[in-house]
Amino acid sequence: MPVTILPFLTFAMSQVGTPGPANMILLATGARYGLRRALPFVAGVALGKQLVIWPLGFGLLALQDDYPFFFEMLKYTSVAYILWLAYRVAGMRFKVKEVDGPPPGFFAGLIVHPLNPKAWGMITTGFTTFVVAGTPSLQATATIAICLLCVQMLLHPIWTYAGQRVAAGLAGKPGEKYLMWILAFLTVASVIYGLFGHTLFNDAILKGTHQ
Repeated sequence: MPVTILPFLTFAMSQVGTPGPANMILLATGARYGLRRALPFVAGVALGKQLVIWPLGFGLLALQDDYPFFFEMLKYTSVAYILWLAYRVAGMRFKVKEVDGPPPGFFAGLIVHPLNPKAWGMITTGFTTFVVAGTPSLQATATIAICLLCVQMLLHPIWTYAGQRVAAGLAGKPGEKYLMWILAFLTVASVIYGLFGHTLFNDAILKGTHQ
């Protein structure tokens, strides 16, 4: 399979679902304005990641054959960054800040992910870890783009709707700490599986066919 979709979806769910710049903005926006008024902004945030996926996908995959060492280095650098984020997530706590004025619109949401280092790190990790070598750029990029858009369409509204409800319900309580630990663990587990799990699984299948 050119893209290991199930491991990537697990990774994407852990990344899109964990606290970060984009989700904190969605949380605060939902807390201040509610999901209905924030929907244009939510749509912009979801589609804005496509502005990172497509240029990054074509650029990275084009480097794979000509500069394999750079590609491998980029892979482990991006994984290290995601693991660092997981460490930060484990210690994060909810903090909702109200914003003044009218709700932000579609174009305000569109620039959130292009300015979000977490988005660049997770997309880089997605291409370098979950895409099989030799996969055509268009196929790999379209698969990553569709998977991420589906995950975002599910989770971004949840973060927005949860907003003040989740923050007010868990802030300062033991459940908040345990939730962050679980999200951090899912991030680490999905990266480790992406690096080693599907490779070991494929090797086991190949070994079985030769016995």
